[in-house]
Amino acid sequence: MPRPAPRPAAPLVARQPRRGHGRATLADVAAAAGVTAITVSRFLREPQRVAPATAAAIAAALRQTGYLPNKQAGVLASAAAGTARMVAALIPSIANSIFAETVQGLADALQGSGCELLLASTGYSAEREEEQLRALLGWFPSALVVTGRRHTPGALALMRQAQARGTPVIEIWDHHPEPGAESFTQIGFDHGQVGQAMAEHLIGRGYRGLAYVDSGVAEDFRAHERGDGFLAAAAHRGVPAHRVTAPALEAIDAGRSAFVSLLDAHGQPNVRAAAFANDHLASGAMFEARRRGVAVPGRLALLGFGDFSLGRQLDPPLSTVHTPRFEIGQAAARALLQSLHSGNPAADARLPWTLIVRGSS
Repeated sequence: MPRPAPRPAAPLVARQPRRGHGRATLADVAAAAGVTAITVSRFLREPQRVAPATAAAIAAALRQTGYLPNKQAGVLASAAAGTARMVAALIPSIANSIFAETVQGLADALQGSGCELLLASTGYSAEREEEQLRALLGWFPSALVVTGRRHTPGALALMRQAQARGTPVIEIWDHHPEPGAESFTQIGFDHGQVGQAMAEHLIGRGYRGLAYVDSGVAEDFRAHERGDGFLAAAAHRGVPAHRVTAPALEAIDAGRSAFVSLLDAHGQPNVRAAAFANDHLASGAMFEARRRGVAVPGRLALLGFGDFSLGRQLDPPLSTVHTPRFEIGQAAARALLQSLHSGNPAADARLPWTLIVRGSS
């Protein structure tokens, strides 16, 4: 006997997030990839079970449609709606005390608001940031906090999609609005201006022959911007200056190695003063100077960034730039809570920094 015709499948119904409409569905992804919704679901759960060509087509469809699996629907199905809100935050490194203090400021200011913090570390990788954004936004957080303003096109698309749904999106540690460009709320400061001030300080102290010791992490964009500002200010004043990139070592060891490069300039002008991407690099240079019997600041003046406690314990103490790392977290929390309360976009905030002159310069 011929088999009875199969009953038509019930249409897929996608649950909508609490804010906004128009979220891409599993069926949209399947149609864009030319596969079934079951295959897409399998790829999301167990990608290794999907043929490589099919997996590539589904991955492209996910990027094209901006589909986000609603993890909240499964995990929180039994919870009363609105009883918990999440703020998703992405930072470059949990181990770095600069960002740890920012997270603490964010957590402290969120306390008592009903919002809980969901944290991810990108490891200074733009590609990893995009992956983590996709994962975190699947939980449909109440607000999103990211570090810096440099993102992959895919990450930007996800951030715009979240913002269109009414989710406050805040970029921290940067304040560099670009006229005419689509932007998100920024809370931080201009790193190029910090670099300029670092050069102006050393020039003002009478030093000629400058160097900026940059981070060896390719995607540490804020350190690179400080270097750009430093070199531009030196050039404007007609003072020779060049950039030295620290090797990819632990920060103190990288600073020691960079110090050797400063003494052996390989045809560059004789370096008499150097600014560093962070205090740990500068401290490593100070340790190497002490080991070699090089006078600081007599032979070489040193200037750090971050105002870490280590630099205050050195002899001479390290000149540095104090940053509002804790205050950035607090300001971000206040801005997103105000936005959630009012329904209006969060306001930008430029926070102050201070160049602290100590014995090393």
